[in-house]
Amino acid sequence: MDERTKQMLGFLEKVTLSPQEVNANDITPLRTAGLTDKAIEEALYVCALFNLMDRLADAFDFPLMENDEYQKSARALFSLGYGSGSIPG
Repeated sequence: MDERTKQMLGFLEKVTLSPQEVNANDITPLRTAGLTDKAIEEALYVCALFNLMDRLADAFDFPLMENDEYQKSARALFSLGYGSGSIPG
C-alpha cells in the first residue's frame, strides 16, 4: 500500500471512530502525501456513505455478506475505483 493510501485510511479511521477529534490539522499530512483537496473530499463522501449504510444495516438487521464476498467487492472497488460510480460534476 502506498503512502497516500495509508495516510487517507488513517484519516478516515479517525473520522469514523473519533469525529470529535478531527480538525483542519488532520488534512496537512494528506496534502503532504500528495492528495488533492478533491481526492480528500471524494474519500470523505465514500466514507460517509459507508458509515450511513453500516448504521442502516445495523438498525434493520440486514444480513451480512460472507468474508469472500467482501474480498471480491473490495478488489472490484480497488481496481475500478470509487470514481467509476460517481455522478459527473
